[in-house]
Amino acid sequence: MADPAAPATGNALPEEAPPGEEEDGGLIAVMPEALANKIAAGEVVQRPASVAKELLENALDAGASEVELIVKKAGRALVQVVDDGCGMAPADAKRCFQRHATSKLRDTGDLQRIQTLGFRGEALASIGSVAQVELKTRRPGDAAGLRVRLEGGEQEEAAPCAAPAGTSVAVRNLFYNVPARRNFLKTDATEFKHVVETFQKQALAHPSVAFRLVHNDHEVYRLAGGAEAFLPALRRRIGALLGEDRTDGLRRVEDEASYVSVCGFAGAPKKSRRSRSEQFLFVNGRPVENRYLAHAVKTAYGALLEEGDFPFFALFLTLDPARVDVNVHPTKAEVKFEDKSGVYGLIRAAVREALSTEELDAPQLAAGGGRRSFPSTEAQRATPDFDDDGRSRADFGGADAEKAGDGGASSRPRPSPTDRAPSGASAGDLSARLYAPPEEEDAASSPEKASPGGGVTGTEAPCWPVGGRFVAVPQDGRLLVIDAPAAHRRILYERARRHTEEDTDHPSQQLLFAETVELPAADAELFEDLLPNLRRLGFDLKRFSGRTVAVQGLPAGARGTPEALLEEVLDEYRTLGPAGGEACADRLAKSLARRGAVGTEASLSPEESQALVQSLFQCEMPYADPSGHPTLIRFTPEALAERFEA
Repeated sequence: MADPAAPATGNALPEEAPPGEEEDGGLIAVMPEALANKIAAGEVVQRPASVAKELLENALDAGASEVELIVKKAGRALVQVVDDGCGMAPADAKRCFQRHATSKLRDTGDLQRIQTLGFRGEALASIGSVAQVELKTRRPGDAAGLRVRLEGGEQEEAAPCAAPAGTSVAVRNLFYNVPARRNFLKTDATEFKHVVETFQKQALAHPSVAFRLVHNDHEVYRLAGGAEAFLPALRRRIGALLGEDRTDGLRRVEDEASYVSVCGFAGAPKKSRRSRSEQFLFVNGRPVENRYLAHAVKTAYGALLEEGDFPFFALFLTLDPARVDVNVHPTKAEVKFEDKSGVYGLIRAAVREALSTEELDAPQLAAGGGRRSFPSTEAQRATPDFDDDGRSRADFGGADAEKAGDGGASSRPRPSPTDRAPSGASAGDLSARLYAPPEEEDAASSPEKASPGGGVTGTEAPCWPVGGRFVAVPQDGRLLVIDAPAAHRRILYERARRHTEEDTDHPSQQLLFAETVELPAADAELFEDLLPNLRRLGFDLKRFSGRTVAVQGLPAGARGTPEALLEEVLDEYRTLGPAGGEACADRLAKSLARRGAVGTEASLSPEESQALVQSLFQCEMPYADPSGHPTLIRFTPEALAERFEA
């Protein structure tokens, strides 16, 4: 019988095993420690923010009252954490870079009682294997400290040094020996955004600890510590991190059950945002991500939130460590609860109670409300949004909307298979027939009736406002119902896209007095990337030192404060992730359209309704707003008859 360990060729193994094989002829060998650490680093150290997270957790576990995070080139060149914690003995300082070396676990029973942020003993070994690391540490009672220097996981030096009490860990040239990983890092703006988010989470979780963040020798945050009660300290920390306006209307959340309690703050509905970037959940002091529990918070708000909005919250769950498993993800960002439905119910009830304790203001709709003027028909003719240059249209038509006569207003209109041109028609004729507006199906073949956007002008068609929000237009024996907010979003979106595509500036409405806006730290560098497109869209901006921006003008027709407009634009971009070129311009145009359009409480005059319809049919693709929601529905006589005869 052939030796099962022999190679596939059937030849006997050589007397001396080649490198990587054990002397007994086996093929399985224990992985070298340096290789194992690099593999572990692939899970634990994903980007500079991962390094910052692990080092900040170690500093907080060491009982620090002051923590400083120093970053250069968004963490590519340097990530350093300096703390005034308990420090390490010389023997511990030498041993801490070994894999699975930890002071926080001693036996398997400790896994059921985890109270610290770190516990696996993998972080420093993983970081040391893919960077150049220098550690300086001293215990308060020691006369001298110790300096340990590693490069690629290999210890280069361990010698006494002068050092303040506490620990400093400097990680330089991350992934210098793993170029493939380094090449996968994003832009400095994106990487620094992740660093700031990591810093914010730890700073919120420990409001009694003083924190400082420095990037490229510029101080981004300086947060004072204190000995005040937790919730007042948390409110103060929220204002220092996110802006004092974030503390307006905060609702205090407090509740408890037999084994779990929740406390923290939930934001006022009018302070909601278009992204989840300001939703913070902590379990036993550990920042975690849990969409299930975030849904509990949103459910508690109910109808107070507009669709697509997300409330601010910073909630802290405290429960028996045995009832939650924090060892389910390499980065410890996810946890599993023994009774997740019970925790869900507690959070929802606590937030709902907090929202009901005070009289809430009426929620502000994301798109706004009130009456708003549209460009006149003459102005639209003089400066059409898009030239008739034959650009392709998106795959939307109006024929299937006839089926919405039963009230299915949410259905999205698409071309009907029955709307086909005669068999001898060209491809261009077929396209024109499918995408022509619904006034006359043969209008596309009559150039004298075509509008600059490829559809009919409808200048003779009467328009009637219905309930403020809707506009009814009779066309060729059918009833056309237009949703004014969706239609206005389409009009503003295409106008903004025209300016970005043609590299022309959108008209700017100058402010009487320039207003200054303090950008969130995570958005400061992102703002630089977006600045050319923002100016093209009509923002007149001037960057001051630090995170301050002077707003001298806004896009013509835009509504809201400069701060709210910029926040909306940055939220849109942050939610969908980084993009460049056309994708970036498209996102900015969508955001500006959503902010500038009339809301569901609009009240249009007949003249405004006429201008809206005229502008809509001059659009390149008038049948849906930028997010795909239909702008219009057509009711045929047959569909109306069915409703009356039902």
